[in-house]
Amino acid sequence: MSGVTQEATDGDEKVTVGATLRQAPLAAKTLLVGVFVNRLSGFLNIFLVLFLSSKGYSTGQAAFALGVYGSGAIVGVFFGGALASRLGARNASVISMASASVLMASMIYLPSYGLILVAVALVSLVGQLYRPASATLLSDLTPANRQVMIFAMYRFGINLGATIAPLLGFALYNLGDRSYALVFWCEGLIALAYAALAWRTLPPRSAQAALTAPQAGEEADEEAAAEDKPRRGGYAAMMRDRRYVLYLVAMLLYAMVYAQYLSTLPLDVEARNVAVLWYTLAVSLNGFIVICFELLLTKVTQAWPHRLTISLTLVLLSAGVALYGLPLGPAVILLGTLIWSLGEIIGGPASMAYPGIAGPAHLKAHYIGGFQFTWSLGTALGPVLGGWLFIQLEHLVWPVVAVGSLVATMLVLAAVPGRARPVAE
Repeated sequence: MSGVTQEATDGDEKVTVGATLRQAPLAAKTLLVGVFVNRLSGFLNIFLVLFLSSKGYSTGQAAFALGVYGSGAIVGVFFGGALASRLGARNASVISMASASVLMASMIYLPSYGLILVAVALVSLVGQLYRPASATLLSDLTPANRQVMIFAMYRFGINLGATIAPLLGFALYNLGDRSYALVFWCEGLIALAYAALAWRTLPPRSAQAALTAPQAGEEADEEAAAEDKPRRGGYAAMMRDRRYVLYLVAMLLYAMVYAQYLSTLPLDVEARNVAVLWYTLAVSLNGFIVICFELLLTKVTQAWPHRLTISLTLVLLSAGVALYGLPLGPAVILLGTLIWSLGEIIGGPASMAYPGIAGPAHLKAHYIGGFQFTWSLGTALGPVLGGWLFIQLEHLVWPVVAVGSLVATMLVLAAVPGRARPVAE
């Protein structure tokens, strides 16, 4: 991948994956490894239902525990954004991963359903505390011309870890003689290993300001001025930024529509008596496209305005899910997935990078935490709303869902500035 380059418009610098990695400090590389490790150790949300069923709990109890896990993750991201500037990335990562490791390893020994629920809630909450702080530090450490590329690499780690995690968990389950003990112990050890790595390589909070990447032109002046202001306001100050609130509403709709391919689409496939094989292939197609082509395409799209790339993402998402509204069959499922997957790799990195540059520097952690909270909330609400709409409308659900993505497009056009981003300093 590093052999493919995108020429910079001002100067001789070439913005590539390889160049970004070579120029990134050790702390930034640790953060990229950390997001991969965190997703790689994400067996719990995959095996939680199976684990509880194996202990004799009912399907309803297992499903409720999964809901508790998702709720805890949402709360963890919210508080992580509030604590990011106070704790710093190193402290947040160590507290988050070390606590999660102990809770995960102990879960298999808890004697009652109530205690397991408490552990599930806590492990999902503390496991997300580090995310806003780490994303904030990663943004701080990255020059303006590499923001989108570094978050494309961040997304690559997330997607690669999420792809490997089920396979690794299944292998550990079989190595443990079809027992979940090895699965949970290894997940805890992986989290603990990253906590040690973070403590060794990430800067203490007092030293983070000295390591932040220099910004160019007016952005640098604005950030310097922001640093001189009192660090106050938090989420309340973020909510007074009306344009950014519009952006968060757009991302909430984006996440809710995006989640339908994992919730409503399989329901429709079953209702139309389409072979599940085609749905499985569609999910695999999305993962293949994102992992194999997102970094390559970002070399081109990183120079485009955020408004353009994010809007394209939402328009293509709308077109893809609207296509599902045609008579459902293998061609419709695969082509619809291909269309919105193309949109995902065009603007996914930009939508994740934008919160780090949208507000003043002293509120960056809250802007990033607000985005991550909104996305998590959308992916939790999306399946619920999509399932209800499917019950009411059946196959006609897809045009309605597509309208949600179009509304998000309008909000992004109103919220995100249209000026191009710098490609080179």
